[in-house]
Amino acid sequence: MSNAMYNKMWHQTQEALNSLLDTESQKMMEPQKNQVFIFQMLATFYIKYVQIFRNLENVYDQIVHPQKRILIRKILDAVMGRILELKNEMVELELTEFHYFDDILQDLKLEPQQLDIPIPKYFLKEKLEVIKGREKILSQILAESGLDVSAKKYQVKPIPLEEAVKLIQIAERARQGRLRAMFMKQIYLQEYRAKQARLLGDKVADVSAAALRIQKVWRGFHQCKRTERQRREEMIFLGMNPPPLFNEVSAAMIQADRLCHLRNKVQIKHEEEYRDALVTIKDDLKLTEGPDIKENLQDQIRHWFIECRNLTGTFPDYPNEEEGGSAIIFSNKTPQQVIDDIVASQDEEEKTKKKKKEKKPKKEKKEKETKETKEKNKQEEEEMWKMSPSVFLHTMEEGNSVYKDLWKNKDESWNFPQDYDPELIKEDKRKELESEIRVQVDELMRQELKNLKLAVNREKELSARTGKKKGGKKKNKKKKGRKGKKDKDLTVDRTIESLYKELVEEGLLIQALKVSLSDYIGEYSYLGTSLRQVSIEPMPSLLDVRQLITLYAILPLGSAAVHEKAPLVKSLLLAGPSGVGKKMLVHAICTETGANLFNLSAANITGKYPGKSGLQMMLHVVFKVARKLQPSVVWIGDTEKTFYKKVPHAERKMEPKRLKKQLPKMLKLLKPDDRILIVGTTKRPFDAELQPFCKAYQKIILVPRPDYASRYVLWKEIIQRHGGVITDTLSVSCLAKITDGFTQGHIVQVVKEVLTERRIRQQSHKPLTALEFIASLTSMNPVYQEEEDSFKDWYAKTPMGKKRALALTGGNKENEKDKGKKEKKGKKEKRKSNAFLRSRGCGCL
Repeated sequence: MSNAMYNKMWHQTQEALNSLLDTESQKMMEPQKNQVFIFQMLATFYIKYVQIFRNLENVYDQIVHPQKRILIRKILDAVMGRILELKNEMVELELTEFHYFDDILQDLKLEPQQLDIPIPKYFLKEKLEVIKGREKILSQILAESGLDVSAKKYQVKPIPLEEAVKLIQIAERARQGRLRAMFMKQIYLQEYRAKQARLLGDKVADVSAAALRIQKVWRGFHQCKRTERQRREEMIFLGMNPPPLFNEVSAAMIQADRLCHLRNKVQIKHEEEYRDALVTIKDDLKLTEGPDIKENLQDQIRHWFIECRNLTGTFPDYPNEEEGGSAIIFSNKTPQQVIDDIVASQDEEEKTKKKKKEKKPKKEKKEKETKETKEKNKQEEEEMWKMSPSVFLHTMEEGNSVYKDLWKNKDESWNFPQDYDPELIKEDKRKELESEIRVQVDELMRQELKNLKLAVNREKELSARTGKKKGGKKKNKKKKGRKGKKDKDLTVDRTIESLYKELVEEGLLIQALKVSLSDYIGEYSYLGTSLRQVSIEPMPSLLDVRQLITLYAILPLGSAAVHEKAPLVKSLLLAGPSGVGKKMLVHAICTETGANLFNLSAANITGKYPGKSGLQMMLHVVFKVARKLQPSVVWIGDTEKTFYKKVPHAERKMEPKRLKKQLPKMLKLLKPDDRILIVGTTKRPFDAELQPFCKAYQKIILVPRPDYASRYVLWKEIIQRHGGVITDTLSVSCLAKITDGFTQGHIVQVVKEVLTERRIRQQSHKPLTALEFIASLTSMNPVYQEEEDSFKDWYAKTPMGKKRALALTGGNKENEKDKGKKEKKGKKEKRKSNAFLRSRGCGCL
């Protein structure tokens, strides 16, 4: 695609965003009651914003104009944040993390794949050098300390000379034996042919019969091949099978990839030129326009002095630097407008003085009426639903208005290579230069104003000075009091590099595996809405889990602007049976965002930093390095051990509950500026104390075993990735059906066992069959329905699960409250009657 095509794509996306902003602003004003209508409205907004986000991400990645990219980035981050806000609204409305949009997608004529949220490429692009440098340092430290696992894998163990000679002798003798066997086979075949020739030598060969037999076999074979080819062509024509070169990368795709790389190089070049131009153009403006700006500002301020003196009889007070100086008075205003404001303020002061004299304190009835009306309004507001105010709508509207004013109808025929626009830089730099010069002018004009005041009215000037001094002292005292509450830095005298090295050597900072989120394979849940309509809660699909990881972990960690303003997620829990890919998701978060990975699992921290002071020091060092080198992920594997109900006897020496009290404290210290996410993984959440466990983890995501559709895709993808070829002899649907209850880990293990190097070479004459994989599955234990039900039951006890259950029962909460009140009243009455009977000397009821 050319620059013009991406520009056109941007314009179309901006138009879609503009219309969506208009409709959303209208809908936000209208309070609603119907929950189904509210969810459909939120879901349609969410889907449309996802489409805009996909287009904007593509445009930002490929467009080369540096000034356009700044605006697109601002809008892109705002759209990301708005998607997270809408997701939060839907969670609060439906009281579940998983939502299904089957019917809405059908109405909008969209495929489920178009709902997939892309991960912006700039997350890694913009800090690629930093990530590479960090990985290099990490690998060096691991190699020096002997902790590099990858190096250990390929390390060759030395063996004695005698053993080496024996191994060579065995291999050589085996080779000679194979050659001797082949030689003997050839001799046997020669003898057999000679014997057959002697036996059949007397018989006269019937040439015509032999020719007929050959023809029969050949024609039969040729016809079989033709019918097979025709069947394949028919299936391709009907769309049942893919075309022959479907999986191969086309020449057009290769060309597109090459153009993308070239475009990225042009982007970097234009960015560098733009940065240089910012400096040079500012310097030129300083020389040419700087003196004129200074003179104009001084004349403007002097005129203000004189007009104020003429209108009020005194010179005005000059604003302080903290308040903004003279920029507050003259912000987008002419001197005449400033004078009008002064006159208006004087009139308002006189009116307020008159009103104060006329007021009388007699309003008891009105207060009662207002209280009653307020209570009624509150009740109505509780019944009516309103969308909560958005932080990102303003930035989107701002960006949209800048686009309309600047780029929508801009003639760029002169700028074919899409380089920077010098006139736009001049406009921005003029404002910047004016603010810099204004600071200098303010200092001069303050002194000038003081001199004028001294000359005209010395007494007022002296009283004003004393008043300011007193006020200043009070403010300073307050500030001193506030500064007292600060956390102590336990490692003031140490550098971040030394702390980083210490954590790596202790095994608390580990190297994340190179796994992308797209490797977490699965399929969409197509019947989610239908099942919910029949009051059946469907198990989430693997792609639903993947989408939640993108929303709650990757997008906030990747973008600082989104993390600061979007609904804050500090901690995340991934609960599910072993083998469903929980650890893989943790590594994928780090890979997609370029985050550091800290391992604070109970098994990993045993024996490290002993005692209370040691634990405090460990957490301090971990979070200090995590803040300095953010984004960071703090992973707690088998996190149920940290919150054990009762520690097993075998694990008491490990001290698994060391982090139990400290973890909530660390969560409180995390601020919106800190791009740190605590991720816990567990395969036995029911072993943990529920209340502290749910308090520590803000979001709980159930990772299920794969359903039929996901298993089908998994078998197909994993076999092909490990070098397997899928033919008609291999029934993938049969494998998917048989492996109900088996996890992704089981499937990967089976494929690795079957597809050895020898078996991959044999595929050309011996295609793969389903039986080969089924034989390996027999030795594995699947995840039974009872185990999945136990996870569901546990989730129903969590705060979100309880809320969801109450919402589905339809207001049983109120009935429970009424029952509780009646029971309390009954107990009170019983106590009173018992007391009365005791006083009369009778027995109790």
